[in-house]
Amino acid sequence: MIDEELHKQFEEAVAYVNSYTEPMPADLLLKLYAYYKIANKNYDNPGSKTPLINAFKANALIQAQNISMEEAMRNYIDLVNNKIKKL
Repeated sequence: MIDEELHKQFEEAVAYVNSYTEPMPADLLLKLYAYYKIANKNYDNPGSKTPLINAFKANALIQAQNISMEEAMRNYIDLVNNKIKKL
């Protein structure tokens, strides 16, 4: 079971990203995408209408496929705190 504090921090990080209005580097967005999908156990195919974007998203998921749900949450939180909040 996921620690309640970890889940709370993850939800706060997601809310922060969702409210962020400045452009972010594509590689950062792809990492956030992969960690978010893994943290939420959502392994559906990427839903973009652009095949190239789907390929990048699928690649990001493949690169992160061996991490746990908890680790994905921690990685997402770390990216938000150490990269996005410093942009």
